[in-house]
Amino acid sequence: MMFPLSRRAALAGLGAALPLTARAQPARPVTLVVPYAAGGGTDIIGREFALGFGPALGQTVVVDNRGGAAGHVGSVSVARSRPDGTTLLFAVSTNA
Repeated sequence: MMFPLSRRAALAGLGAALPLTARAQPARPVTLVVPYAAGGGTDIIGREFALGFGPALGQTVVVDNRGGAAGHVGSVSVARSRPDGTTLLFAVSTNA
């Protein structure tokens, strides 16, 4: 008796997830904020990440260096950005 309920629950879950796939990609490029100065190790790794991440998304990825206050300036700029999913933070383990 529990097998039909499990199948119904799975079908209901799949039906609820279908609208999530209909979201269109934004027309704006994705901004990857690196919260450290250009030319450092984090910047180099962030740019290499963007080179692989952009084609995987099918979007242009722009690297924006916002150095200062040990990463706080860049982190705050991402926190205050538009919540549309086009601004990402390239954080490292020292960002608290």
